[in-house]
Amino acid sequence: MSSILLKQDFGFSSNMFTAFAFCAGLLILATLLPLSRNSKWWIRGLDFPRLQLAIGSGFLVTLELSLLELTQPASWWLIIPTILCFAYQAWWILPYTKLVAPEVEPAEDELLEDKTSTCISIITANVLMTNRNARKLLELVRQYQPDILVTLESNDWWQSHLDQLSGQYPHAVKCPLDNLYGMHLYSRRELINTEIQYLVEKDVPSIHACVKLAQQQIRLHCLHPAPPSPTENEVSSERDAELVMVAKNIEKTKDSSTPIIVTGDMNDVAWSRTTRLFRKISGLLDPRIGRGMFNTFHADYWFMRWPLDHLFHSEHFTLRTMQRLPGFGSDHFALYTELALVPHKAETQSGIDKEAGDEEMAQEILQGQQVSSDNVVNPTRS
Repeated sequence: MSSILLKQDFGFSSNMFTAFAFCAGLLILATLLPLSRNSKWWIRGLDFPRLQLAIGSGFLVTLELSLLELTQPASWWLIIPTILCFAYQAWWILPYTKLVAPEVEPAEDELLEDKTSTCISIITANVLMTNRNARKLLELVRQYQPDILVTLESNDWWQSHLDQLSGQYPHAVKCPLDNLYGMHLYSRRELINTEIQYLVEKDVPSIHACVKLAQQQIRLHCLHPAPPSPTENEVSSERDAELVMVAKNIEKTKDSSTPIIVTGDMNDVAWSRTTRLFRKISGLLDPRIGRGMFNTFHADYWFMRWPLDHLFHSEHFTLRTMQRLPGFGSDHFALYTELALVPHKAETQSGIDKEAGDEEMAQEILQGQQVSSDNVVNPTRS
């Protein structure tokens, strides 16, 4: 009845049809362009707002069904493509909802004999270099008491404040830079074989280390590749190459007994083609699957948020908790993750498998930047 009334109020006019056709055309374009392998920033940027595009196409198809004359074939030339756009965008983000089973099993605390020797917690925080609210971040660290703090965009000013944690976090790797790519690692746990590497770009560092957890060594990689954007890199090639380098190195050097954690601001969304390629090659798990998106950017705009800060891990871990922490003045929210080391769970947990063409795509990405996965340090190898 309401549909009939709406049609009577607005009528089936050529202006209305043109407006719907224009909106549908934009949605179709935004859906089809990322299917290409074009690495231009404005094309790869369309990977980010899949949630917003799904909501927009769902809203548009509702209006089309309500206001267009459904007896006209031309109406269905708009409605069907809009439905397909909605379905395609929803397919990408569905794993990051509670509608699917979790990829990582929840930790069973009653089976953990000693949490201090079997659990590890990490805060990953892009501080925003120009942000001056260090006090709030320090309060969050003291409240959540993580074993490890990883900061991105931290420069000398931030280091001078973060060093207040030195008493509690005696082990550290410090790489202060004023180019938005500074990086710091503070740890309660002993760090071994620490190294700062510039994998793809000479001014974009990454940190690699072993973390001692009781008698176990955990391999840790902290990343912050530059994003594809008009102010950074005009293409995504550098970012993609760094992620693939680390993934390929993990694939070639990992063993069944060494747990692995990769964390940082990847400047890529969890559901992008590149991040999925990273997961397929490395074999690492995403604890957000089946639990939520944990959108960490942009902290100031609730309607334009996506998951840029990540933590992936090997199948040796189960998940105790994952939280997006309150804002602290940065354009990113910090991410808190607590994992439980349960090696026997490795037999029951698995990520996504490689598909035909993935290896070829990975090699193409590496060759495009003339880099090799052999250049990534494996901190478990002396």
